[in-house]
Amino acid sequence: MWSPRVALLFLALALSQPDELVEAAGPLKVLGLFPHPGVSHFHFFHPIMKGLAEAGHDVSVVSHFPDKHPVAHYKDFPLTGMDKLTNSVDLKFFEKRTFYSHFQEFFLLYDWGKQTCNLTLRSEALQQILRRPGRFDVIIMEQFNTDCMMGVAHQLQAPVIALSSCVMMPWHYERMGAPLIPSHIPALFMAQSQHMNFGGRLANWFSTHALNWMYKLLSVPAADAMVQYKFGHDVPSVGELVKNTSMFFVNQHYSLSGPKVTPPNVIELGGIHIQKSKPLPADLQRILDNAEEGVILISWGSMIRANSLSAAKRDGIIRAVARLKQKVIWKWENETLPNQPPNMHIMKWLPQRDILCHPNVKVFMSHGGLMGTSEAAYCGVPVVATPMYGDQFVNTAALVERGMGTILNFEDIGENTVMRALKKALDKKFHDAAKVVSHSFHHRPQQALHTAIWWVEHVAHTGGAPLLKPSAVEMSRFVYYSLDVYAVLALVLGSIIASWVWLLRLCCGSSAAQKTKKD
Repeated sequence: MWSPRVALLFLALALSQPDELVEAAGPLKVLGLFPHPGVSHFHFFHPIMKGLAEAGHDVSVVSHFPDKHPVAHYKDFPLTGMDKLTNSVDLKFFEKRTFYSHFQEFFLLYDWGKQTCNLTLRSEALQQILRRPGRFDVIIMEQFNTDCMMGVAHQLQAPVIALSSCVMMPWHYERMGAPLIPSHIPALFMAQSQHMNFGGRLANWFSTHALNWMYKLLSVPAADAMVQYKFGHDVPSVGELVKNTSMFFVNQHYSLSGPKVTPPNVIELGGIHIQKSKPLPADLQRILDNAEEGVILISWGSMIRANSLSAAKRDGIIRAVARLKQKVIWKWENETLPNQPPNMHIMKWLPQRDILCHPNVKVFMSHGGLMGTSEAAYCGVPVVATPMYGDQFVNTAALVERGMGTILNFEDIGENTVMRALKKALDKKFHDAAKVVSHSFHHRPQQALHTAIWWVEHVAHTGGAPLLKPSAVEMSRFVYYSLDVYAVLALVLGSIIASWVWLLRLCCGSSAAQKTKKD
């Protein structure tokens, strides 16, 4: 007979069972594959891998960025020989943009993808991984401009968690069974928000589907050729292998990029790279603390070199700054800056997140990179964004839609345009909008890193979380969007209409014939 004590005992055992199962399984063997040589991308991946190691899991990381101070259980397998891909971006490249520039950027990504795939498959780092005894419990990889590493995952036979350091690209949706809705979801390369006029929706529809098909027709066969050369021709196409992706971690958050319709196997982890604040260097602390009128921060990220600005644009910014009451801190790569005004401070490197969260920072002049815009959202700072390539345009559009940002096109940079943009962003309504975004960005049911670790462990312990996989992954897009149903309905409706037309003609023809006989 059940007593309350026995019932409580069984309830306690039932509640404790999942934890006991995890403990019994022991630490996981986790492999990270990150062939793309972009350090801003790795800033999103590294906290996850490091967090897993700190949680006691055995973590192996193939990347271009070995940890200078690795924690226990974290082992690097450095990639080398790709220095030519890691060069910084010269601003002269963006002097003349065209309406088809995003297609040119696709081909740049396509070329990078081929080179990283080829060099990674031939690398000693990967050979060491393939020679290691034992099975990995889960593989975490970037899915960006090539799916080459899915061939490696196929050889190792482990569940895959994909990561994207930016919002999802057009070719990511199908593999996760997520709806691709160009009327509502702006393509990565487009300067559109979720609220588009007809012209914007038309351009977004064309670009989204064109880029998706270009990836299928160019990038997938290129990766297949290299993977099959490495592992044999019996390896399935990476276009099929990506359907085995168990989960997708995306560097986005609804408060910044807008809410999107995604299945539960797509997890938003925007801002995961933002760690606890650190003390600022003494000279920076003094500048920020003593700025009675506030501070404006100028930084265009890790890849773009501000010192490659044309003299006209550089001098335009300097003259605008000289007219401001605020102090300005500029990430500038040279030791000196011609005609530097007294209220401007230049530094080769800046602790951007810690500066932005200082209460005296009023505006962030940025290139619209996702790491920087996430930090601005986290700290609640208005942004003057000058997008130049990649996802910077869609990030900027999101800032503008939320009322915490204004756009300053690169080709328009000059003294008066810079002054107008900064004055606009200093308005209180931009500050208030930034604080609203910051509130939602901060308040989550769980910290992003804890969310990531929980899902990695879940995928590993469930053998790939098969219950999360939508059936839509195996559907063609023709069936997924019910186009076959619409086609049948159109055929039935057309047949009915044709039948009525035929009957009317027949009736009218008979009436006309009878009338002719009477006459």
